[in-house]
Amino acid sequence: MDEPRTFPKTGVWLALLTCGVMVLLGMDLILSFSVFVVWMCSLFLVTSRPPESRSSKTKTSLSLTSMRELVENSSTPILVTERNTIAIANRTARKLLGTHIVGQDARLVFRQPAAIALLDKEPGGQATVRGLVRRQDIWRINRQSIDDELAVLELISQSAEADISRAHTDFVANASHELRTPLASILGYVETLAESGADFDEPTSQRFLNTIQREAKRMQNLIGDLMSLSRVEAEKHDLPENTLDLAPIIEQAALEAAGPEQADRLDFQMIEQPVIQGDQQQIEQVIRNLVENSLKYGAPESVVRVRLDHSRLGEARITVSDKGDGIAPEHVPHLTRRFYRTDPGRSRASGGTGLGLAIVKHVVERHRGRLDIESQEGVGTRVIIRLPIDVSDDEGIQAVAVTKA
Repeated sequence: MDEPRTFPKTGVWLALLTCGVMVLLGMDLILSFSVFVVWMCSLFLVTSRPPESRSSKTKTSLSLTSMRELVENSSTPILVTERNTIAIANRTARKLLGTHIVGQDARLVFRQPAAIALLDKEPGGQATVRGLVRRQDIWRINRQSIDDELAVLELISQSAEADISRAHTDFVANASHELRTPLASILGYVETLAESGADFDEPTSQRFLNTIQREAKRMQNLIGDLMSLSRVEAEKHDLPENTLDLAPIIEQAALEAAGPEQADRLDFQMIEQPVIQGDQQQIEQVIRNLVENSLKYGAPESVVRVRLDHSRLGEARITVSDKGDGIAPEHVPHLTRRFYRTDPGRSRASGGTGLGLAIVKHVVERHRGRLDIESQEGVGTRVIIRLPIDVSDDEGIQAVAVTKA
């Protein structure tokens, strides 16, 4: 209620006294009356109370409809539960868990002890669950209560981090195994030579020394490939900037891989002269790896064809093909995995490290290209690399135009 206004009696009497003095001093009666009116109005304004400012604080109610609109387009799976029943599931969550989860009890959706315990935890928390969608996946569930009935669940995938960690672990284990095998041979033969002294005849000693040299060379190649792979992976996000004329680089690298003894097995078909932006050292390593594989695993004395032309999309296309036993279809998708071998015994005997095609894949990816491996048992294998040409090169553009025509 408004308090009653206090009447300023003292101010009124003072105003009357002042006006009376003005009249006695001979001032104009109208002027004296005007002063009295102004004085009274001032008193009225001073004693009046301003209206109270009533700040209307409207409490915004967070409805399920507004929450649904808020989280629908999030790329993170988000669920809103009402008394542990899933009331809202955004598009990503429905794609992950299925559209049927809306209206279900969250405990039936997750079926994980850690997640079920989290649903009853106040005000919230987090839990890590495995096999939520697929057997090997890992998810972290974050729960935050909104009020006594509503809570928000956020699902964050940690499968990628786990896969990377597992890949690193496997890589270290495989590398250790690959290094241990030749090292054991070297140590065994050295110990035998040291213990036997001069008891061995010359041919036997020479055979032991040749084995030691071969295994040491194998270790050297393996360490070199490991360093190359690490370097390529470290630079995979850096697009090469050097302009390369592919034809002479491919021919020189292929001849180096074949050596003077097998150079006559190479059949060069340099149909086009494309120019790309690339790393010359890495391109040379790719060609050497492919040619060495073809010479090792192709039929003895068969021709290894190295072809350079343009693809139908205008890319520089490098093809290395051999004639031989070929590769079974179930092995082809795994050939670029580290240390993957279709025939481990044969690969080790030929000095292979199991990293050649893994290096090729990473180099091609760094150059923003594509790698395809085609093989048919009893016929042979063909590896195709497609690399984007240097668009600033006029001759390359004209060659592409002629090829398309």
